[in-house]
Amino acid sequence: MIDWLRREAIEPEIELGDRTLPIDLIRNRRAKRLTLRLAPDGSAVRITLPHWCRSVEAIGFVHARRDWLTEQLAKIPPKRDPVAERRLMYRGTQIALDWRADAPRRPDLDDDTLTIGGPQDTLTRRLQRWLEAEALRLFAADARDYCSAAGLDTASVRLTRARKRWGSCSSEGVLRLNWRLVQAPDAIRRSVVAHEVAHLVHFDHSPAFHALLGELYEGDIDQANRWLSRRGRELYAAFD
Repeated sequence: MIDWLRREAIEPEIELGDRTLPIDLIRNRRAKRLTLRLAPDGSAVRITLPHWCRSVEAIGFVHARRDWLTEQLAKIPPKRDPVAERRLMYRGTQIALDWRADAPRRPDLDDDTLTIGGPQDTLTRRLQRWLEAEALRLFAADARDYCSAAGLDTASVRLTRARKRWGSCSSEGVLRLNWRLVQAPDAIRRSVVAHEVAHLVHFDHSPAFHALLGELYEGDIDQANRWLSRRGRELYAAFD
């Protein structure tokens, strides 16, 4: 045990099956305990620790939960290749991908089929750009809805590729939302936007915040949170 403690003090990592994952240590002065989680794409182990906790203790905590982490890693969906499958996840459903070299480069969505042309070797990147543009369009509409309901000016929206959070709200009132949510059902995406808009009024998770969120969001927020907890990792299966 002493050997790996010495090694991890220099380069924190853990072996899970045939994979070696880095351990990201995240200090938070508001944290009161150690919180362990696996990155949504399974690329790293993340542990949040209070400012008073020693790094070596946090790393030991991670290693003591190797079996749990191995189970979580096994639950991560395998990587998907939309180009090879000719299918794309969009707003909670699988849409068909119709690529033809002689078709216009600009993607055209008709019912459940996305038609797109252009070079096939750049198709993956162009599909991601299309999804990101759709995400920004939908997020902007969602933010407009919820800001209006809260009596606020419409907040600015930015996309994020973060692998830790679905959304955040800055002190300047800018909403940053994970573009991958465009693959989720509308109700799930909108729950995240409603959450961040509520933070424009209450920059905490106080009872007042939850009360406002309950007023803003038209669905069952607990159900949406459970969906993200159970199936959020699926949104990382396609695209890097």
